[in-house]
Amino acid sequence: MTLKSALQFSHHLLTESVEEGDFVVDATVGNGHDTVFLSKLVGTNGTVLGIDIQTQAIENTKKRLKEEKITNVQLLQDSHGNLESYIPNEKHGNIGGAVFNLGYLPGSDKSIITKPDSTIGAIQSLLPHLLPKKQIVLVVYYGHEGGDKEKDELLTLVSSLDQNQFSVLQYGFINQKNNPPFVVAIEKRKARSS
Repeated sequence: MTLKSALQFSHHLLTESVEEGDFVVDATVGNGHDTVFLSKLVGTNGTVLGIDIQTQAIENTKKRLKEEKITNVQLLQDSHGNLESYIPNEKHGNIGGAVFNLGYLPGSDKSIITKPDSTIGAIQSLLPHLLPKKQIVLVVYYGHEGGDKEKDELLTLVSSLDQNQFSVLQYGFINQKNNPPFVVAIEKRKARSS
């Protein structure tokens, strides 16, 4: 086995967690790579809710979805901080997974970045709706201005999650230069029987 990059490892985790028919969230659609990946995992009976604040990200993702003839994705242009208001009532407590790529849109304006408040808010809105044994996977890019603040606040949040309810993993390379991205995975533990 060779060590996986942060992105490869995030996809490995999602493959292990997401099932056909699931309702899942891509909280930062970017250029649409994870959106397409998730759409294939959930299949024609599943749904991907994709959100991004940038018009360019939504347009890039729409184009990619059209090229791949994918129709099981609902795209929204808004901050992931407002995610809670877009989760359908029937999906409350029934989310099969979520992915975030934190940082900025590759090939775009590097001054438009994910922010700690909206990211923390989005995670907190997803946690109660996550099904047992399902995951929120975050790829954390932080080598830009403002990235350290988001990284630190994220790690503070996930470190404080109740271990009886959630398992939290951090995966990353520690001997690479230039702030290599790392993965944080939050898995909801199976509900205890009373």
